[in-house]
Amino acid sequence: MIANAETTTLTLAFAWEVLNTVLDPEVPVLSICDLGMVRDVQMQGERGLDVVLTPTYSGCPATEMIASQATNALATAGFNPINLKTSHAPAWSSDWISDEGRDKLRKYGIAPPGPAEHGQDIVLRYMPQGRQALSTLECPRCGSMQTERLSAFGSTACKALWRCLSCQEPFEHFKPF
Repeated sequence: MIANAETTTLTLAFAWEVLNTVLDPEVPVLSICDLGMVRDVQMQGERGLDVVLTPTYSGCPATEMIASQATNALATAGFNPINLKTSHAPAWSSDWISDEGRDKLRKYGIAPPGPAEHGQDIVLRYMPQGRQALSTLECPRCGSMQTERLSAFGSTACKALWRCLSCQEPFEHFKPF
């Protein structure tokens, strides 16, 4: 639990601590800091803040909710005024997920993304190619490398559905962006 402004000095470190309590509504074990969505925080005077958030993708339906929750958490902690800006450039990358965030994903049963392939061509397929095996994707439940993709899309657009061929359990994979 975060203390309020009456018992805590408002500092930049405290602002980051507060933002670290704001959870992603689609993956509720990760904070927006774990995801790397908080790009910049600057103090403005003794109580004010400028905060820059980058959504995980431009069409993310949770962007407004996350911005509102971040603003409310900071206001409750005593920061005022709060200028929260959404920035789409540079675009968010799954490389921004912290090591702690990747561990949290794994423990939650979601395979964390590998490094994004920046600067390489992306092949778009309009016809399904069937199930694709990926020997480098580790099952977050049993650790086996024997996995297959069942669907390019999981419960949200940023995840894919996979199955472990060893333990037979389905799991989601957070796609690299």
